Amino acid sequence: MAANMKAVKLRIKSVQSTMQITKAMQLVAASKLRKAKEKADNSKPYLGTLLDTLQDIANGNHDFQSPYTKTGKNDKWLYVVIAGDRGLAGGYNSNLFKFMESETKGRDIEVFPIGKKSVEYFKHRNVPIFTEEFAEVAKVTISECFSVAKILCEAYKEGKFGHIFLCYTDFVSMMSQVPKASPILPLSDLADEGGSAKKSKSLILYEPDSETVFNAIVPEYLAGVLYTSINISVASELAARRTAMEAATDNAEEMIETLSLYYNRARQASITQEITEIVAGAEEP
Repeated sequence: MAANMKAVKLRIKSVQSTMQITKAMQLVAASKLRKAKEKADNSKPYLGTLLDTLQDIANGNHDFQSPYTKTGKNDKWLYVVIAGDRGLAGGYNSNLFKFMESETKGRDIEVFPIGKKSVEYFKHRNVPIFTEEFAEVAKVTISECFSVAKILCEAYKEGKFGHIFLCYTDFVSMMSQVPKASPILPLSDLADEGGSAKKSKSLILYEPDSETVFNAIVPEYLAGVLYTSINISVASELAARRTAMEAATDNAEEMIETLSLYYNRARQASITQEITEIVAGAEEP
């Protein structure tokens, strides 16, 4: 009985230590989440302005030609997959990868992983990786987003891929984060998704010409898309981690209550047994 009680007491201390960690992680995630969500919201107007400009130039020129609007002849798909750098975030990473499996089924793909978990996942499954240069999502800055955008644009212009998609986790609410795949090149794929308006003659004049301006803006636009998507993904990860750590803390508290109740009952039973043995010994002639 004494040995069993000692084991329960050690178990309680172990769960209490774990609960302190999960509670701390919950508070840290909640603190970072507010800033991440604000950052994501602030980057969206920039994205909207670039998209409006692209649509204005493309729809205002009927004879418009650009390598970024032409559908590539290559049947290979490149997916830029934004995941987390670490776990302990509930189903944040696993849900994204399950979505990717469904999204890419039957397609010849290559991946551009952003996030350590993204690199690990696709390496483990021997999926061709375009580059690991931007493997740590926490270190991807706005300037690096411009570098990634230029790399993607060059790869598309060279005909390495017929389609380039972006896969990330959209922040719907504090309790809901949903994996999402969005086309980024060619821009005709974006139009098929409802990204372009009806054609109309633009009154805006671009120097030296609209095609040059369009081709110069596309990498800027893609950098904005990447930067916004990374911010949204980080906010989603933090929300998922906060929820997961809150659930873990609640479970730890419940487990401590159960173990404490068991310990107290066992202790009471042990005391009662000792008293009974003493009384019985005293009654013996």
